[in-house]
Amino acid sequence: MSRFERPLARGINNVTGFALGPYQTAVIRIGFAATWLFFLLREIPHRHEMYGPDGPWNWDMAQQLIASNGAFTALMWSDGHVWFEIVYAVGIISSALLLLGWHTRAMSVLFMIGVLSLQNRSIFMGDGGDNVIHLMSTYLVFTRCGQVWSLDARRAARRTRGNGTDADAGAGADLPVDPVGPALWWVFGLGLSVVTFMGELSGGWLLFFWGLLLVHGFWWAVGRRAPESELRKLLDVVANLAHNAGLLVIMVEACLIYATAGWYKIQGSRWQDGTAVYYPLNLDYFSPWPALSELLSSHGIMVLLVTYGTVAVQVAFPFTLFNRRVKNVLLVVMIVEHSVIAVVLGLPFFSLAMIAADAVFLPTSFLRRLGGWAARARSGAVSRLPLPRRGAVPEQRAVSEGQDGKREEQRGEQRGEEPTEPARVGFTP
Repeated sequence: MSRFERPLARGINNVTGFALGPYQTAVIRIGFAATWLFFLLREIPHRHEMYGPDGPWNWDMAQQLIASNGAFTALMWSDGHVWFEIVYAVGIISSALLLLGWHTRAMSVLFMIGVLSLQNRSIFMGDGGDNVIHLMSTYLVFTRCGQVWSLDARRAARRTRGNGTDADAGAGADLPVDPVGPALWWVFGLGLSVVTFMGELSGGWLLFFWGLLLVHGFWWAVGRRAPESELRKLLDVVANLAHNAGLLVIMVEACLIYATAGWYKIQGSRWQDGTAVYYPLNLDYFSPWPALSELLSSHGIMVLLVTYGTVAVQVAFPFTLFNRRVKNVLLVVMIVEHSVIAVVLGLPFFSLAMIAADAVFLPTSFLRRLGGWAARARSGAVSRLPLPRRGAVPEQRAVSEGQDGKREEQRGEQRGEEPTEPARVGFTP
């Protein structure tokens, strides 16, 4: 094999043999699920006016728009208050369970349904952050986002230790050993059959949802009857390809968001003369802390630097993916910038959505350290609780968890999972 064929063969093996970027997709899952969950919880007192029957964008107006653009929303199936409460509750529950990583395949579909149903019901209620959640909720359906940092991964690891075998946590997260996963899809299939019979779904959405159901049903049947067959291996390859394609689309989408935002800003006269940041700081709607906004807007040099710096960072970011160090520096700058926007301009959910999108480019080594810090913090917090001890003492549990994590990493390296590193950036070797 020539020196040109080896990298090609290795690249094909990485794309088809592994679900790349497990930590990045886990962060995206947690970030967007948490953002949408916090938003829905905050808006509970105003939910009827924002998305429900009492809103200014009434049901008849929404029905006319949906008929013309073909968008999906379950809230168009009925205009009753009870149905709205059910959909809103499903949105909250699915977000919380996706955040925890409980049956992520099923919860990712319910999460997407909740996001699309509410946002497409009242399209004028959203902002840039809502648009990002709208897109990412669809992309998450195609990813194996429960490989790490999820209840699925913990359940699969326990089953692996119990069986004494070495299996992939992400691939085994929804194996038919657990009856809850298949039961969720049976309920989903029953509901989809009812909706189809009532004529509420048609066209592309009908094919999309039935395709999801049939694919997962076929996956379950093959895993149940022939888990070691060539057909199951082929399905794993297809699942890895879908995951890696979804991860690539998320990366490209994040780059497009920053590139288009930066180039549109360049065309604006206020961005060209360096005064664009001054105006939102003096609007009541974007001034939750008037004294802070006035302090920042009173320094002309700072306004100028922030205005030009914002444009420069957004335009340059897609090109920095070819240099890992520069990319990491700009990632820190953008995360800090969005954190400042959340506080100064009062846009916390927009900032959380953008930070979650930025997380797809975080280095794997940093995310692993972050997971280790979180595990140690959790162990320390649990050890201080006055709970009845059962089995190992907390210190022994923490040590055991750390050893288990090291063993998982070693097994991952033996399986060849170290090529997941390129998924941090997407373009660097």
